[in-house]
Amino acid sequence: MHRIKKILKALLKTSIVLIILIIILTIIFKVTSKINPPEVQNKEIQGLKRTQIDSNFYAIKNNWLKKNDHGLWEMYVEGEAYERGLVNGKLSKELIYKQESAFVNQIKVMIPSDSYLKFLRSFIAFFNRNIDKHVIDEYQKEIYGISKSTSNEFEFVAPNYQRMLNYHAAHDIGHALQNLNLVACTAFGAWDSQTTDSSLIIGRNFDFYMGDEFAEEKVVMFFNPDKGHKFMIVSWASMIGATSGMNDQGLTVTLNAAKSEIPFSAATPVSLVAREILQYASNIEEAFEIAKKRKMFVSESLFIGSAKDHKTVTIEKSPDKQALLISHNDYIICSNHFQSDELKKDEFVNANTNDYATTYRFKRVEELINQNPKLNVYSVAKILRDQKGLNNTNIGMGNEKAVNQLIAHHSVIFKPEELKVWVSTSSFQLGEFICYDLNKVFANATNLSDTIINYETELTIPVDTFLYSKEFENFNRFKEIRTQIQAAIKSGTRIPDEDYLFNEIIELNPEFFETYVYLGNYFKKFELKDKAILAYNKALKKEIPNIYQRENIEEKIKEINTK
Repeated sequence: MHRIKKILKALLKTSIVLIILIIILTIIFKVTSKINPPEVQNKEIQGLKRTQIDSNFYAIKNNWLKKNDHGLWEMYVEGEAYERGLVNGKLSKELIYKQESAFVNQIKVMIPSDSYLKFLRSFIAFFNRNIDKHVIDEYQKEIYGISKSTSNEFEFVAPNYQRMLNYHAAHDIGHALQNLNLVACTAFGAWDSQTTDSSLIIGRNFDFYMGDEFAEEKVVMFFNPDKGHKFMIVSWASMIGATSGMNDQGLTVTLNAAKSEIPFSAATPVSLVAREILQYASNIEEAFEIAKKRKMFVSESLFIGSAKDHKTVTIEKSPDKQALLISHNDYIICSNHFQSDELKKDEFVNANTNDYATTYRFKRVEELINQNPKLNVYSVAKILRDQKGLNNTNIGMGNEKAVNQLIAHHSVIFKPEELKVWVSTSSFQLGEFICYDLNKVFANATNLSDTIINYETELTIPVDTFLYSKEFENFNRFKEIRTQIQAAIKSGTRIPDEDYLFNEIIELNPEFFETYVYLGNYFKKFELKDKAILAYNKALKKEIPNIYQRENIEEKIKEINTK
């Protein structure tokens, strides 16, 4: 009895120690992961009020936000950092709420486990605990200004300012966690012998996918900061980092993720590095030096076009190294792998093109450029909209190996020497591309009127006819059935009349490998082993984007066979 009491007493002491330790660790986590907002001087501007000029047209002093007749929001902001952010937030507060709702909802779809979501939230908070040390004071103040208009509804993720700061690293985290397949972009530039008028032209697809709802309210932002150059970016509400943009010096920046190791600490989000380049660089050399100053936590290609240099280059940057890739041709292509001698990875250099979507897509763009040896804005748009595989093969709608994966948040075409940019309208890059002339936009920016049209109506690139086709209708129906299958797997409830639905999804997108993966996953969930193996084997006969996805399917077959 005495011995049992001693054991119980020891267990009690151990439990008390563990509880104290957990409390201490929780306090340390809360303290170390908390990010304090920057000090701002001009707090009196907090009282600035938004005026509604017309439906979908708002203004604060010279700043404005309006929606054009193509469905794109256009924003103009000016002044110093905190004021820009504060005005930005007040003008777009409803859009910010909608954007954040879409973002959070899509995360829940992608990661349905509540316990894993809580872990991921804590991990990101701890991982990004020092992110403010890597963001320049100007951008901290701008983001802090925006955070004043964000909703407290999402404080379960993090406090408003900390949350907005962390969202600027979403691109980086998305491609560091490569299995989520959030980022797979394509860009190319051409000049001299490769363009119809010898001028520099650049095309890019920004394939950052957080669900269709996330891409509904795109914002074309025009910045007139108190320091640096005027510039534009294509973005979404609350996002001041650059993923695609051009400044008034004819310098363009787009981002292309490269293969990264899993990072262990935060550094500067690449979108803010790109933003700094747009605001403070006028040529390739200056862009390179700005990139060199900033430490990043993932590997990234910054695709730089320069009117002053009359060419496009790629700044390849890893957490430890940086290299400048210059093409010896009159064109350059950037997908999602490094090409420079300093940073290229043998994994891609020595691989079969079919093993990786990034090398496959690179070859496909090269093939399309060779088919269109004199590029103009129309042929560039055609390439950006291309859904075929090498040699024009059908690889299924939505395949990551295609230039157009039908997931693009936006697509842009730049003519830097003319300060013109064409921006895609919904859906994806299928809608019209409308043209903005930066000279005209900034010249007319402070002439507030609901009748002013900011884009060049006569330079619009027509809609892709695929948008109105039976095939696009099929793709949308395909996504509906895919969602049903995923929901059934999650709930553990079989779909009524499933054979009819499964025959339908195959007919809708028969060449897409994932059509059969979804079916295989369903059959595997409900232990229909023969059907699962049949579906997985069918998937293996299709064009699979990456070797690790093929291995994953093979592993599932092996797992079924060993049960």
